[in-house]
Amino acid sequence: MSREAMFDIVRAPVITEKATALSEKNQVVFRVAIEASKPEIKAAVEGLFGVKVLGVNTLVQKGKAKRFRGRPGQRSDVKKAFVQLAEGDSIDLSARLG
Repeated sequence: MSREAMFDIVRAPVITEKATALSEKNQVVFRVAIEASKPEIKAAVEGLFGVKVLGVNTLVQKGKAKRFRGRPGQRSDVKKAFVQLAEGDSIDLSARLG
């Protein structure tokens, strides 16, 4: 898989209070492409960050109905991946990827 394809799958890290608490359990949370499968997510994280992934859990967060300038609209659905890293591996989300 090319680096470009990996960046298409793994969109961004999720930086929330819950995601930070999960980092103590060797888990990292990413926003991923809605059509990405668990094996693709695993390969992309291992390729981009050079870590060993033990497991991937995913969820699709449905978009909320909101109003924009008085008109009803719908936010896009978002897929999140909870990635379990091997013991001793970690991902520094503050560092830049090359």
